[in-house]
Amino acid sequence: MVEEIYSISTSNQKTIEKVIQDDNIHYLHMIFNKDEGLPEHFSNSTVYMTVVRGILSIGLNEQDIHEYSLGHVLKIPYKTKMNVKNLHEDVLELIVIKSPAPKSNPNHR
Repeated sequence: MVEEIYSISTSNQKTIEKVIQDDNIHYLHMIFNKDEGLPEHFSNSTVYMTVVRGILSIGLNEQDIHEYSLGHVLKIPYKTKMNVKNLHEDVLELIVIKSPAPKSNPNHR
């Protein structure tokens, strides 16, 4: 086979899957229920975030929380402070692509 095949979860349980992590991209799949999300952090690459279902509530740097629904794609610059949450009843599902792939930090363990 020429192609490589990957699978993603189809559940409604909280999920953070690192589907592909190579020298080109990092491809992540995330599922969050109400009041779940990621710890506040800074992006370690340019982040492309696609809302697959639900409503994304996201605060970037010091701006107010903005909300994005099914079909929206966000491009978030490198070193942006991110606060990713699901503040709604419906399950939130995201595809997150980091490109270029973040470089490994040899001092990080």
